[in-house]
Amino acid sequence: MRPAASPPAPHASELAEGSRAPPFTLPRDGGARVSLADFVGGKLVIFFYPRANTPGCTREAMDFTRLSKEFAACGTTVLGVSADPVKTQESFRTKHKLAIPLMSDETHAMLEAYGAWGEKSMYGKAFLGIIRTTVLVTADGRIARIWRRVKVDGHAEEVLAAARGL
Repeated sequence: MRPAASPPAPHASELAEGSRAPPFTLPRDGGARVSLADFVGGKLVIFFYPRANTPGCTREAMDFTRLSKEFAACGTTVLGVSADPVKTQESFRTKHKLAIPLMSDETHAMLEAYGAWGEKSMYGKAFLGIIRTTVLVTADGRIARIWRRVKVDGHAEEVLAAARGL
C-alpha cells in the first residue's frame, strides 16, 4: 500500500502528458536493476518495443543508438523495454552493438502502467501484445510527451527534437 502523500500511479488509460511517470524497477541486460528513481534530475526516454531481433524493433533500437550521443548531450537517457527475457535482451544488445540499456518486463507491469500493453490485431486476429510506444519524462518525473503506435522511420529524430526542446 502506498503512503497517503504519494498518489497512485495512473492506469494506462489515465496516463497523460503532464501526469507523474509511473514508478518502475526492472532487470536490465547485464544483470542490474533499473528504477525510475535512478533518473531523477535528468530527462528520460523510454521506448517500448514488441520483440528483440525483429526488423522494426532492431531498426528502432539502432536509430536510438545512432543518436545516443546527441541524447546524452541534452541531458537525456534512453531506455528500451520489451517483455523479452534478460538473456534475449543481452544477445540483442550485443548482436547489434546497441548503446542503450534494455530492460525486461516479463510480467507486463510497466508495459501496462505506461499504456504499452493492449489489444493489437494481425491478419484479422486480435491479441494482447506490446504496442510500440515512446514516453519522454521530464527531469522532475512528469510525462512530457507520449507517442503511441509509433512508426519507426524518423521517430528517434522526432523524440530527440522533443527532448532538446525541454
